[in-house]
Amino acid sequence: MRDAIKALLAATGEFAVVAEAETGVEAVQKCKEVQPDLALVDIGLPGGLNGIETTRELMRHCPDVPVIILSIYDDEESVVSAIRAGARAYVVKRAAFVDLQEALRSVARGGSYLSPHVSDRLMARIGRGVPAAAARHALVEHLAPRELQVFRLIVEGKATKEIAALLNLGVYTVRSYRKNMMRKLNVNNVAGLIQVAIAAGLIGKTTPKG
Repeated sequence: MRDAIKALLAATGEFAVVAEAETGVEAVQKCKEVQPDLALVDIGLPGGLNGIETTRELMRHCPDVPVIILSIYDDEESVVSAIRAGARAYVVKRAAFVDLQEALRSVARGGSYLSPHVSDRLMARIGRGVPAAAARHALVEHLAPRELQVFRLIVEGKATKEIAALLNLGVYTVRSYRKNMMRKLNVNNVAGLIQVAIAAGLIGKTTPKG
């Protein structure tokens, strides 16, 4: 799989593989030695540290190296665990290569990325309800009340026109709130907002029914 990814990346002319590792422990060591611009980590790494644990160790030893998780799993808990560990992007393996390419580009620019299918599922989960205490989380408490409303509606998957209608605002006013909110939260896309929502507790473990 590594050979296939290397070949595809080489064909783009945008990215070069400067180091490889078979295990999480080796990945951390290579990262400390090479200090790459990006780290692509498989969630199912062998050898003691899985991809989530490896990401935590990379954040501890190489905090300036953003991590992209590559995974066979698209369930909410795997995605939440990866982002809480510090991953800046989560790409599902069955997605097209263009998905990984876009994730690498976005993270290289300082942004974040989630595979579209993963984003859809997480936004649907947020839409099922969020705890009131989450609004007091440090990452969102400095938003103005209207910005917080826009934030919640965006992560629920609402479009700008829908938000404008729901809040009885003009489309340009909603866009202004969105721009200011993203600036305050230091994100530049919906995937980044979902990361904030996860960190704020707006997405947590599902409570078993019954």
